[in-house]
Parts: sequence; structure tokens; C-alpha cells
Amino acid sequence: MHLFVFYMQELIKGLEELQKKIATTQGLLGLGTKKKEIKKLETRVNKPDFWKNQEKARQVSQGLSDLQTEVEEWEGLDREVDETLELAKEAGGSGLEKEIKKKLNEMQKKFEEFEFFVLLNGKYDKNSAVMAIHAGAGGDDAQDWAEMLLRMFLRYAEKKGYKTKIIDKSEGGEAGIKSVVFEVIGKHAYGFLKSEAGVHRLVRISPFDAEKMRHTSFAMVEVLPELEDDVGVEIKPDDIRIDTFMSGGHGGQSVNTTYSAVRIVHEPTKITVSCQNERSQAQNKETALKVLKSRLQQYMDTEKEEEKQKLRGEFKEAAWGNQIRSYVLHPYKMVKDHRTNFEVQDVDAVLDGGLDEFVEAYLRSRVGKQG
Repeated sequence: MHLFVFYMQELIKGLEELQKKIATTQGLLGLGTKKKEIKKLETRVNKPDFWKNQEKARQVSQGLSDLQTEVEEWEGLDREVDETLELAKEAGGSGLEKEIKKKLNEMQKKFEEFEFFVLLNGKYDKNSAVMAIHAGAGGDDAQDWAEMLLRMFLRYAEKKGYKTKIIDKSEGGEAGIKSVVFEVIGKHAYGFLKSEAGVHRLVRISPFDAEKMRHTSFAMVEVLPELEDDVGVEIKPDDIRIDTFMSGGHGGQSVNTTYSAVRIVHEPTKITVSCQNERSQAQNKETALKVLKSRLQQYMDTEKEEEKQKLRGEFKEAAWGNQIRSYVLHPYKMVKDHRTNFEVQDVDAVLDGGLDEFVEAYLRSRVGKQG
């Protein structure tokens, strides 16, 4: 009997510790503030003219739904722990120990899954993302590497249940791509993918070298949060230059024979955005302005002048010394992130979209830091 009492006391202690962890994490997530935000959004949604702007209304409705789900999940877990704790205190030696232990394990696992989103509580982390990949110096090898990275990110997005959409793509000469810009659409896409911004380095036997020599290739990855319409980034008409040109992508006869592609240059910062994958010039312009807004917000959020200088150009040089991660296929196999020192040997799995461990290591390394 004494053993059962001791075992139940340990279970009660575990439940009380979990209860404290949940309360602390809810504070870190600002759940009280989020409840107030839900009430504001519910009032807004119930106004008669709410659906006048359908696109904006959909964004607000989705935001409200996401907040409600988050709060309901945490409150549901809170209730579960309270009820199980009450049961444990009343159970005594009634033989419910195994059932309570199983319930505690399930709730601890659920808590760990929910807790991860504390790492995704940045200003734009819940937003969709705009990504760009630029081949570095190295000709066919670098362009092939850029295309391999594109496949890796598209596979990762697919595994996460995100939608993707190519905005602009410049094909390589003999192989691969020179550059590509694409959207990753879904909740927390930016929060997960911001870890991928920087120079990615590949070491392998080149498939383009007749002598089968080892080559090192670089590609630059840019990751931006997709901004909502009401974010305060003003783009003055006098500050931008809009050029149109003939699309070079695969999109059917009408896309390739009309000047539907759009390039927008923001004169004060020299930030340039192109879009050619939509059917009409108007659609390409709208998409390009959306990406420009994201780049300008990133520029405004950057405090250090040297970082602003890098953003004025497309990106920092995709070359030696700047890499965030190395992918080695020869003479051994390894992927290593140089910011966290996290590494794995299964390169093929990573290139097939297996980025979760790298993303988590990066997010955990950023706890308590800016950015």
C-alpha cells in the first residue's frame, strides 16, 4: 500500500510541475493579450461592411481562426491537467495509477509540441514567406546547386502542408537556374524558413567535369515574411521605376509573346524585384509590389548600416567565408550548420526536404537573441 501511495505522490508531483510549466509558457506566449485581440477581431468580423473587401476579410478571418485555435488548444490542455490532478488526489490506492501515468505522458508530449511554438513568436513568424535563391559564381555547378536547393525547399514545404508558387525564375545556360523567387504560403512558413537565409555551400564530384574533379559551389538564399496589406510600408509612386519585358518562362503562348513580365526598382534603396510567372502584366505588377513591400520592411527593420548596405544590393556574395551551412557529398557525406554546429550524415534525406532538425536547432539557438 505504501508503494502505491508513494507512486501516486510522484504522479501528483509530475502533474503539478506540468501545471506550472503550462502557466509559464502561456505567459511567454502572451495568451492574455491574444484573448483581448480575439474579442477585437470578433467585433470587427461582425460589422455589416466587413466583407466589402473580400481579400482583406479573408486575411482577418484566418487570423482570428488561428488565434482562437491556439487559445483553445492551451486552455484545453490546462483543463485536462487540472482534471487529471484532481482525479489523482482523490484516487488514493484505487488502482488508477497506470491510467493516470498514461494520461500524464500524453499531456507532457502534447505540451512539448505546443511549447515549440514559443520559438515561433517573432514579429512576422506566423506569416507566409517569400524566398529567393541566387546561384553564386561557378557556372553550371552553381546553377545546378541552386536548382537542387529549390527542390529541397519545395519538398520541405510539401511535407509541412504549405502551398508554393513560383513568382520569377531565370533558367541556367546549360543546367539549373540562375535565380528563382517563390512564395511559401501557410501559417508559420516564415518562422520555420527564416533559418535558411544565407549562403549554402555544396562540395561534390562535379557532374559537369569530364575529369571528375571535386568542386565547391555556392548559392544564396533570401527569406522574407509576406506582409499583410495594413502593414505600414508606404511605396510612393515617385520612388519606383517600373519596366516591362517579355517573359522568358514556360507559361504558354500568351505569356511568352507579350510584355507581361514586370521589374520594379525602388530608387531610394535600389532594391529591385521582378515577376514574370503570372498571366498578365497587372498580376505581375501586383505580385512584384507585394515582394517589394516585404523587402522594404526588412530594410526598415534593419538597424545596422552595414546590413542596410547589403540589402541595397540583392544579397551578400555567395562565396567562401559567408556560408551558413555546408553539404558535403565527397569525400564523405555530411550536412553541417555552421551557426549551431548541428550536423547529420544523411545528406540525401536533407536534400529531399528533411530540414526539421536544422530548423529546430537554429530556432533554439536564437532564444534570448534578436532576429
